[in-house]
Amino acid sequence: MLKQKSVKIFLLLFFVICLGFQSVTAQSNTNLILSINVDGPLTPALVGYIQRSLVAAEDRGAEMLVLQLNTPGGNIDLMNRIVQDIRASSIPVIVYVAPRGAIAGSAGTLITLAGHVAAMAPETAIGAASPVGGQGEDLGETIESKQKEILRASVRSLAAGRGTKAISLAEDTIENAKAVSSEEALEAGLVDLVASDINDLLIQLEGRTVTTIDGNIILDTANFILLPVEMSFIEQLLQLLTNPNVLFLLLTIGVQAIFIELSNPGGWVAGFIGAVSLILAVYGMGILPVNWFGILFILVAFILFVLEVKAPTHGALTTAGAASFIIGALVLFNSVGAFGFERLSIPLVIAVGLILAGAMFVVVSFGIRAMRRPVLTGMNALTGKTGYVVSALNPQGSVQVAGELWGAIEENELYLSEDTPIEVTGKQGIKLIVRKRN
Repeated sequence: MLKQKSVKIFLLLFFVICLGFQSVTAQSNTNLILSINVDGPLTPALVGYIQRSLVAAEDRGAEMLVLQLNTPGGNIDLMNRIVQDIRASSIPVIVYVAPRGAIAGSAGTLITLAGHVAAMAPETAIGAASPVGGQGEDLGETIESKQKEILRASVRSLAAGRGTKAISLAEDTIENAKAVSSEEALEAGLVDLVASDINDLLIQLEGRTVTTIDGNIILDTANFILLPVEMSFIEQLLQLLTNPNVLFLLLTIGVQAIFIELSNPGGWVAGFIGAVSLILAVYGMGILPVNWFGILFILVAFILFVLEVKAPTHGALTTAGAASFIIGALVLFNSVGAFGFERLSIPLVIAVGLILAGAMFVVVSFGIRAMRRPVLTGMNALTGKTGYVVSALNPQGSVQVAGELWGAIEENELYLSEDTPIEVTGKQGIKLIVRKRN
């Protein structure tokens, strides 16, 4: 009986060990694939996100990194950094223009071509890569010619192995801002494949040979774990700061908080909030193509608000300040012509301007009301108060008023004996002027 139990325990242990061995073997044969999602115009935050993901893929020995792209383009310098990082990667980078309706516009065209495999989802587009200015304006003839020549040389290099038709189309996207659909790009050889989703993409990548800086690599996607790499909190914050509506609110809060701190020095909360808000706003405005002339209107608006407090004009300066504030915000942000960046909400600007004007009007109203109110402290506040004589007035002496002892003079220089009820009618220097109360 004991022998049979021992055999059963041995078989059970053997079974558990076999299961564990199979699990370890299965994990060792699993290929790790990282994926990232680049959505929106190129910004320094997105560049940092891509660089961090490439490092993570190399550190973890990933089979590949899938970069899902949907961008209208962006700064050429940022594009060059991304292209250089992709081409310098020892891990294959698959640039996948997705989801349906996505575009790889302008700088996105070169980023797609820089991938070790260029793929697109159906109903997507690529191209329109002609260079433009920082605010979407046309460049001067000489500068445009130089930029186009550099970009054409770059796409020729990136599309070198794709055939003459692909190279011609790539150059045409720069020279004539030509854009094509995913099917047209595949037919011309500009991209390697069209996949309906990321699972279809990985199926089509199985067994494909790609060339990285470490040489040829055969992709293995038969048994994989797909791990998304999310943007960090800092990257999300920096990306948020490219939204002009957020920058507008930060700028408004920052300037207002600084004025509050200057008006009431000694505290630190308003000053700290104002400084942080302005720093974040300046960072965002350094990325967005803004018209800095609008800052002057906003500063003039807050100066007018302060003048209204110092010298009330019954709302005239407040009205002018609100108008200057709204105009400044619209000039600052809504002159942006760069495709892809959000536009400043006009209703938001008008609402904030009216709220500021209303707040200033309330402050000024309270200030005027306080100026007209009788003085409630000091000797002036004792006029009309009553008391009694402590030491006889002849015509000077002392009286008790409001619970305090005061030097006093009888207003007609009459004699008043002790305990005579009196009423304060004014002051002379540091003495009260009193008279006998009837």
